Amino acid sequence: MKSFKYTINGNVYKVHINSVVEDTAEIEVNGTPYNVKMEKPAKTQVTTEKKSAQPSARPAAAAPAAPVARPAAAPSSGAAAPSSGTGATVKSPLPGIILDVKCKAGDVVKRGQTLIILEAMKMENSINADRDGSIVEVKVNKGDSVLENADLVVIG
Repeated sequence: MKSFKYTINGNVYKVHINSVVEDTAEIEVNGTPYNVKMEKPAKTQVTTEKKSAQPSARPAAAAPAAPVARPAAAPSSGAAAPSSGTGATVKSPLPGIILDVKCKAGDVVKRGQTLIILEAMKMENSINADRDGSIVEVKVNKGDSVLENADLVVIG
């Protein structure tokens, strides 16, 4: 398994490339698995295993796919910050378009539950609750464009 560690805007992303076959890479970002479609197919097919001591150097060509996976880090949910004492604000980890809002004010949510589906860089990203609580306010609507660190949901 080829591993990389990226720090983007202060956020640390641990990217593991499990395999690369033609134009698809199977990766994990902070423990969440993703299939990433690359613009150009890899020159060779590479499958790495945990026991493999000599993965080919060519999967490094898939390393640019890891930044594409940056939106994939979103499932860990946005950074939480206090919002005028009423709860924690789930923020957008990157700019994009709101594809779906899966919660409404008053809903009781559990940590890890998907609140928002955000499209960024042609990938769908689940924005999850970072704590148990109830939704105090949903600050976005389906179709909205948001910037990085935009307030999405307040959890009380």
